[in-house]
Amino acid sequence: MASMSPSELRLQKELMSLMKKPPLGVTVDAEEVGKNLSQWIIHMDGAQGTLYKGVHFQLQFKFRNKYPFDSPEVTFIAANIPVHPHVYSNGHICLSILTKD
Repeated sequence: MASMSPSELRLQKELMSLMKKPPLGVTVDAEEVGKNLSQWIIHMDGAQGTLYKGVHFQLQFKFRNKYPFDSPEVTFIAANIPVHPHVYSNGHICLSILTKD
């Protein structure tokens, strides 16, 4: 078996941490991650006390080989794409709030 790159080692470490102690309402699709370490499917329940309470979301995280120096691409997938000013109708998350905009 080939050795893992620094990026893969970091992803493996973060994945194990997330699976062992996930935030409330968050689960990792271990079967999908097992197929491809650089693409995660995360299941997330809407937070209590918000208009998203009771709603189930799926997010796809795509990590490039320069992670953690390059941010992952995070997209809402499946039927429940939240209506939010920073989420496009195709599920892509607008990150302009992190720049001068």
